[in-house]
Amino acid sequence: MRSSCCLHSLSLFERCLWGASVCAIAIAFVISHSFEPLTVAASLIGVTALLFNAKGNVWGQVLTVVFSLLYGIISLQCRYYGEMITYLGMSMPIAMVSVYTWCKHPYASGQREVAVASVQKRQVVWMLFLALLVTAALYFVLASFHTANLLLSTVSVTTSFIASCLTVLRSPYYALGYAANDIVLILLWAMMCAQDTRYICMVVCFALFLCNDLYGFFCWQHRKARQQS
Repeated sequence: MRSSCCLHSLSLFERCLWGASVCAIAIAFVISHSFEPLTVAASLIGVTALLFNAKGNVWGQVLTVVFSLLYGIISLQCRYYGEMITYLGMSMPIAMVSVYTWCKHPYASGQREVAVASVQKRQVVWMLFLALLVTAALYFVLASFHTANLLLSTVSVTTSFIASCLTVLRSPYYALGYAANDIVLILLWAMMCAQDTRYICMVVCFALFLCNDLYGFFCWQHRKARQQS
């Protein structure tokens, strides 16, 4: 797959969406009166990754690998061990696999966009079964580490796992999986923000992720219809 990480490949609407996201992140940091380099970098890389993912561009998955690493470190600092384990031990490796699968399945030779696939029933059954096993196993692991907000952290594991699997399978519903995860993360970081207002930037970050993921689902549905026609 021929790919480009240049913002020039984005449409006018996508550039405006990216610019608005960057401005919202900057305002959040000003309001919180804090400047955490890791959080700034993770936020900017995250919103950029989501736009390239929405376009079916493999660079979105490459940036997702970087975001997962940074976010895992941030989560460790906040004792959100569930987020750390999920992103470093699951989301990041699966994003690496997605880089391979997306590169191996371009829509057409020399095209930037990935070929959209339909998920089979047996794949859904296996995905849900594995999600149940992973969730159950990590619940006890997280409990042993006295993870903050254990229940929500466990739900985040489930939504992240399903979203990551759907990304590898090149399904448009990966975006809805991540949108569900965004809602969980907004709640998680809102609880942290109640204790320390510096984390308002993380709430804003995942609210932006939610908007971008919903846009990604729209893009993939449109892409699927166009490719099938």
